[in-house]
Formats: sequence, structure tokens, C-alpha cells
Amino acid sequence: MAIFHHSIKIISRGSSGKSAVAAAAYRAGEKILCEHDGRISDYTCKGGVVHTEILLPRYAPPEYKDRAVLWNAVEKIEKAKNSQLAREIEIALPVELSLALSKSLVYNYAIENFVRHGMCADIAIHDKGDGNPHAHIMLTMRPFNEDGTWGTKQRKQYTLDAHGEKIYDSKKRQYKCKSIPTTDWNEQTKAEEWRAAWADVTNWYLEEGARVDARIDHRSYKRHGVDQIPTVHLGVAASQMERRGIATEKGNLNREIGVTNQKLRRLKARMVKLQNWLKEETAKAEQPTLADVITNMLEHSDASQSEKIMKLKAAANMLIFLQENDIMDMADLNKKVRSMMDKQSVIKDELKPIDRRLKTLNEHIQQSENYFGFRDIYNEYKKLKPKKQTAFYEAHRREITLYESAKSYLSGAMNGKTQIPTGKWRDERKEKAAAKEQLNREYDVLKNEISQVERIKMNVYDIMNPPIEIKPKEEIQQPPPAIPKFKPKKSRSRDIER
Repeated sequence: MAIFHHSIKIISRGSSGKSAVAAAAYRAGEKILCEHDGRISDYTCKGGVVHTEILLPRYAPPEYKDRAVLWNAVEKIEKAKNSQLAREIEIALPVELSLALSKSLVYNYAIENFVRHGMCADIAIHDKGDGNPHAHIMLTMRPFNEDGTWGTKQRKQYTLDAHGEKIYDSKKRQYKCKSIPTTDWNEQTKAEEWRAAWADVTNWYLEEGARVDARIDHRSYKRHGVDQIPTVHLGVAASQMERRGIATEKGNLNREIGVTNQKLRRLKARMVKLQNWLKEETAKAEQPTLADVITNMLEHSDASQSEKIMKLKAAANMLIFLQENDIMDMADLNKKVRSMMDKQSVIKDELKPIDRRLKTLNEHIQQSENYFGFRDIYNEYKKLKPKKQTAFYEAHRREITLYESAKSYLSGAMNGKTQIPTGKWRDERKEKAAAKEQLNREYDVLKNEISQVERIKMNVYDIMNPPIEIKPKEEIQQPPPAIPKFKPKKSRSRDIER
């Protein structure tokens, strides 16, 4: 079925030395030399790349249609060691669409939302036939000047005093100023705009192109009115492991969230039924007292001895429940149901941040394990001479890639700290897991309370709708035999008076 997945991330040189050239080569399944660092990225053996294309805006040089020329030009213009090189949009393609429709969908989405606004778009569509077709759109971060040269990302705006003069900062030995972006591409509202546009154009292709009823929605569960905890995105590595039957931490977390969502949905459905029933009972003129309910459970004389014992225990538990909750009548019972619904919402709301934090901690710990586990291999690789590095890199591509990814990830996760606090992360994960377990225990208590109220409802129904007495077979009067209908004989012609 069609799903909504639209992630936006920045490919930055940063402390890990990421390369736009390497990223483009990987997504397109090509071999490209990065002129900035001299490294060759060869992904020609990568499978699943079914379509690639570069779309250029107005004023962009036509030679940028060549992937190697485009991204090497980006590497050249970005001088800073922490430069943002590219923006990547990763989108899930509906399985209901053919490859031709998917190409057209991604093309039109990229043209309307990015290329028309001055960005180069490098498109790569991946489909390994495993039910996960998706597209990568790499976008340039700078606008173009009319002469085809790169423009600036931002410009200086000097701070002026009351007389319109520039203000000099003696400590920094320069005039006070602030940076003003030359485009609106980095504004927070853009992410929502691009996500909504993807949902709109995809739904159009599903309806008009594929003629199917499937639709996607870019809104969150909360905004969409769906009462459930969102799962986490598995990512490529975890998805591949799960498909091979290897359990991952993200997969286990999603399975736990799925079970929790199912339990919460069932619980809420039961409470809604109880609340609707209580509204109907409150509107009735005659209502049984709760004492009548308990009495009704015990007064069936035709019950067997074992049934009487079970009813007695149930009545005792019900009486304890009513006393503990100060429930005297149906109005009090209605209040109790409302409070249970509120409690269910609290449990759900408290589970959401815990699950989000567990996801983050799992990722922190996994990346730290990759960092320490493959650091020695990476250090050995960096010590080699350039001629030997290529062969070593090909032999240890996975380990080096995971280490570089972990180093980049951790540099952002630690907020400038130098020591990786893996121990603290594990302790916090244990604490969050315990908090989740406590919420699950509260859920079980709530579930038991709902069962008690449902039992009360059942007995109220028995009082208001007493069973119909069925007479023995011999006492039932037999209906009289059917009387045959009279059918007049047809007259003969000689009997008719003339």
C-alpha cells in the first residue's frame, strides 16, 4: 500500500569530511573522482538503481548535466571545512505506480518545488523489487547568477545607529552586522510546504494515473486525528536486516509500539462503548441502583453451586471496586468512565516521548558501538599511502563507511563534547525502559477497572431486559388446522339464465 515517507537532510562536509561527489555516486550507482580530496567513489556494482536524471534551473551551465561536473563544482565553490554541500530529499514511492508513472511523479515534483526556484536536482530512483521503491533528490544549496556563476548563500547587513551610521565593535575589531539569507530555502516553513506538495502530487498520480483508491497524508497522527504512537523509520540497514530475519533494535522498538497501539486502541474502543451506554442509561426514567446490580448477580436460584460461587466472588470484587472508587450511583459510574478515558490519554501521551527517547538512545548507542568497533580499521586506513588506500578501502568499505557515519553522527549528538557518554546513554535507556514498564502496569490496572464496569453494564442489561420464560413443549398450544380457501366452481353455459 502507498505510504508517506519524506525525509530532508543536509549533506555537510563537517568534521567527518562528507563529500557531495561520493553521495551522488552512491545514489546514482556510478564511479566519480572527487577533485577536492582525490578520492574515487565507485558504486557501479550497486544494484536497484532504475533511473537517474539531472534537472537544471535557469542560468545553470549546461555542462552541469554531467553528474561529476556538477558536484565537483559544488565541492570547489564551498571553501569552509564545515560547508553545507547539498540538501537531500528522500521519498517513498507508491507501489501502486508503474516505473513510468514514478519517473513522471518525481520529475514533476522536483521541477515545481525545486528547479523552478533555482536549484539543481539530481534524481535517483531505487527499486530492488522488495516492495520499497524510493527516490533520492540531491539539491544544490546556492542560487545562480545570470552569467551562470554561483551566487551567495547569504549577505551581510550592517547594524546602524540612530544616525544611520555603522556601529563599530571594538572587541571583534569590525563593524556589527548580521547575515541575511539570499533565498528562503532554509526556512522552517519550507519543510512543511515540500511535504504537503509531495502528498498532493502523489495523490493526483494515484487517482488520475493509476486509478486506485490509495492515498497518502503528510500530516502527523496527532494532526490527522489518529490516536496512536508513531513508529520509527528503520532506515536502509535495519530494513535489510529485518527482511533477512535479523531482529534490530529499531525493529524491536517498532514491534513494541505496534503492540502498545493495538492495546490502547482496543481499550479506548471499550471505554467509548461504556460511555455511550452510560449516556443512554442516564436518559432513562427508571434506573437500577448499583445495589440492585449486585443483588441481581446472586439471586438466580437455578444456577449450579459452582456458578453461585463464581457469582459471589464477582459480586464481592465489584463491591470492592465501587467502594474504592466512591461510586454510589450511575452518575458516579459515568464520572469514573470519563476519568478512565483521561487516564488512557495520559498513558498514551507519556509513552510517546519515552518511545522517542528510546529510539534516540538506541541510535546513540549503536553509533558509538560502530565508532569504537571500527576505529582501529579506519586509523589503519588513514595511515596508508594513497596508492594502497584504494585497495584497503574496497576490502573494508563497510567498516570504514560505518565508522565515518558514526563519527559524523556523534559529533552532532554530543554538542561539542569530546567524550562519548555510552555508559550514561545505557543507564538512561534502562531508566526509560523501566518507566515504560511502569506505564504498562498502569495500563493493566486500567484494563481491570474497565472489565469491572463492563460487568456492571452486563448486569444492568439483565435487570432492564429480564429473560423471557419459555413454556415446556407440551404446554404450548398447537395452532388450529388451516381452513382451505373457498374456490367457486365455474358455471356452465346451460346453467346461465337467459
